[in-house]
Amino acid sequence: MLPRKDLFNLPDRIIYLDGNSLGPKPRAVESRLNQVQKQWQTQLIGGWNTCDWMGQPVRVADKIGRLIGAPEGTLVLGDTLSIKVFQALSAALSLRPERRVILSDSGNFPSDLYMAEGLIAHINPDKDLRVVAPEEILDAIDDTIAVVMLTHVDYRTGRMHDMAAITEKAHHSGAVVIWDLAHSAGAVCVDVMDCNAEFAVGCTYKYLNGGPGAPAFIYVRPDLLPTIYPVLSGWLGHAAPFAFERTYRPAMSIERMRVGTPPVLQIAALDAALDLWEGINMSDIRTASLALSERFIAGVEATCPALKLASPRNAAERGSHVSFAHPEGYAIMQALIAHGVIGDFRAPDILRFGITPLTLDFDDIDRAAQVLAEILSKNLWDNPTYKRKSRVT
Repeated sequence: MLPRKDLFNLPDRIIYLDGNSLGPKPRAVESRLNQVQKQWQTQLIGGWNTCDWMGQPVRVADKIGRLIGAPEGTLVLGDTLSIKVFQALSAALSLRPERRVILSDSGNFPSDLYMAEGLIAHINPDKDLRVVAPEEILDAIDDTIAVVMLTHVDYRTGRMHDMAAITEKAHHSGAVVIWDLAHSAGAVCVDVMDCNAEFAVGCTYKYLNGGPGAPAFIYVRPDLLPTIYPVLSGWLGHAAPFAFERTYRPAMSIERMRVGTPPVLQIAALDAALDLWEGINMSDIRTASLALSERFIAGVEATCPALKLASPRNAAERGSHVSFAHPEGYAIMQALIAHGVIGDFRAPDILRFGITPLTLDFDDIDRAAQVLAEILSKNLWDNPTYKRKSRVT
C-alpha cells in the first residue's frame, strides 16, 4: 500500500516535494548505521571480512537492479555519478574506436556533458561531443555516432525520453547507448535488459533515499562484462586486489567497474533505505505518481494563472517531477519553502516539484497547491529575503 509515510522521519507540518533531489530519511537508517558503527567499534579492520563490508557494493546494488530491470551481478555501487558517467563513456567509446561522435541533448544534466568534455580534452582528442535538442535525438542518430549518452528524465522539466525507441535506433545505426537514470530509478518503470542498453548509471540519494552523498551505481550489460576495459582502473576493480600485482588485471565481473574503497556507512544507510522497496511493484509507483502529478497540475493551473507548465502535458512523456516556469521562480520557491512546502528551483526560471509516492498523498498535494496560490495571489514572494540567492538552489 502507498504511501509509506510511517517508515520515514518526516518533519512535522512540512510538505516535502523535493524527494527528487534528496529523499527524506527512512526510520530504519538510524538503527542500521548504529549497527555498522558498532561493527566498526568491535570488529575494527576485521569488519571487512566478518561483516562483508567488501561485498556491499554488489550485494546492495542488486536491490537497485530489481527496480531497473537488471539481473543480479550487473550493477555495482561506489564513487559519484560523475565518475560512473566517465567510466561508462570511456568504456563505450572503446567499443566503437572507429567512430568519433558522442551524441547527447541539451536537456542532459550538465555534469554528464562536463565529463564528456573532459574525456575528449585529455584522453580522446579525436572525438567530438554533439549536443542537439531533445526532440532531435532520434533524427540525429546515424552511422557516425559512437555513443548516445542521455539522461532518461530531464532534470529540469521532467520530460522523459522513449528509452526503447532511442536504444533501438542507436543499435540499428551501430552506436552504443548510455542511460543516466538519476531521475528514473525508483521513480518510473525502467527495464535496461529489455531495451538492451549497454550501460546505465544513476545516483541513489533521490528517489532511493540513500542520504546526502550516497554512492552512485553503474550497470553493464552482462555480455560486455568480460570485455570492457575501465579507464579508471582502480585497485578494487582488480581481479585480485590483495595479490598486489604490479600491473592491472580487471575482475571478470561487474567488480571491474569498482574504483575506490566503498563508503561503508553510506552504503549501509542506502541498504536500509532500499529495504523499503520490498513488496513494491514499480508499476504501482508509476500509477500513484501520475495520479498525484495530474492532481497537482490541475490544482496549480486552476489557482495560479501566472505559472506556466514547463513539464510535458502528456503524462506518458513525463517522469515523476512537475515543473512550472515564472520569471520570479527563485523568490516564489523561497517563499513557498518558508511557508512549509519544500520544492526547489532550477535556473533560469523553473519551480520544480518532486512527486514521490512513498511519502506523499492527495492531501499533501492539495495543500501544496493552496499554499502556492496564496503566495502568488498575495505577492508574498516579493520580499528581499526571498530574492537573496543561496549557494544551493
